[in-house]
Amino acid sequence: MSDNVENATLEILKSIQASIARLEARFESRIDEVDQRLSGKMDALSTKVAKFQRDLAGTLVMMRATAGDFDRRVTEVEDRATALEREPT
Repeated sequence: MSDNVENATLEILKSIQASIARLEARFESRIDEVDQRLSGKMDALSTKVAKFQRDLAGTLVMMRATAGDFDRRVTEVEDRATALEREPT
């Protein structure tokens, strides 16, 4: 009887070990699959981020130029108004 128990225990342990090995293989396969998908997404994302940064830099340059031009025009109007106020009536 004890010989059967020892053999059964050994078989059960072998079965558990095989199940663990299969589970590890499935996890490794799934992790590789997820890594590949994320790698492709990260490349696309970094391309979009780079484009967004370039667009943002261009927009900032245009905004500064527009604000500078607006400030120049307002200053001209203020100067004209000041000149008109100084003129004798």
